[in-house]
Amino acid sequence: MGAAAMPTVGGALADATARLVTAGVAEPRADAEVLLAHVLGTTRAGVVAAARRPLPAGADGALERLVARRAAREPVQYVIGEREFWSLSLAVDPRVLVPRPETELVVETALRVAPGARRVLDVGTGSGAIAAALARELPAAGVWASDVDRDALAVARVNLGRHAPRVGLACGDLLAPFRDGAFDLVVSNPPYVADGELARLLPEVRDHEPRRALAAGPDGLAVLRALVADAPRVLVPGGCLVIEMGAGQAPAVRALVEETGRWARVEVVRDHAGVDRVLAAWEGRAPWRRS
Repeated sequence: MGAAAMPTVGGALADATARLVTAGVAEPRADAEVLLAHVLGTTRAGVVAAARRPLPAGADGALERLVARRAAREPVQYVIGEREFWSLSLAVDPRVLVPRPETELVVETALRVAPGARRVLDVGTGSGAIAAALARELPAAGVWASDVDRDALAVARVNLGRHAPRVGLACGDLLAPFRDGAFDLVVSNPPYVADGELARLLPEVRDHEPRRALAAGPDGLAVLRALVADAPRVLVPGGCLVIEMGAGQAPAVRALVEETGRWARVEVVRDHAGVDRVLAAWEGRAPWRRS
């Protein structure tokens, strides 16, 4: 009887993909490539290029552990412990949300509407993704990042220490820690999922990401409402608020802005999928409220 065939990188990839297919993972091949690349210390392209090579000793066991976690629908970013955002590699784990690609639109919009901002605040910073990106793009600005959750701030501290060590960190509830007129620009990707929608989220989100960073009351607007109401206080005259919203929330958030009478102008920005995703508002007495 001949010797058993030596396992190859390609064979391990095929086996991992099949297991993730069975588990109902949305992108099983891509995730299997990510996991195997992590084990081998290479890239996804490197995995494909090495398909015919023997699988290194011990790699099969390491891959099995990672695949088991992903098959249980743990986000692949938590499994490997990192996520890329704005071309920055960020540490992520269950203490923080996984930064989404659409959240880069918050950074893009902030840079477009307030390119000269010198005092910037990222509220509910989580992993520190937005704060790190803005600090890199606005080197002359003083950037602060805040969160009510000390566990999340511990993750942000690691990421900001690596990518943007000048960013200041503060623990507190939304804008409460900050004085009047402290910032030119306030940005946020706040919780915006309605409580009743949580059960319908994907298992990766519902069962693994921090509920505190997701849930925002019966209508999903609790945190957005608070930010719209209090941000004019901490902004300089003409300062700007840039916030991410959930799909379908733009009309309600625009109405919140208009009802305060504290904002001079508002703009809604669509993401690459055509969803109204980001709202920018400029501090000032609203023209629609002038007599």
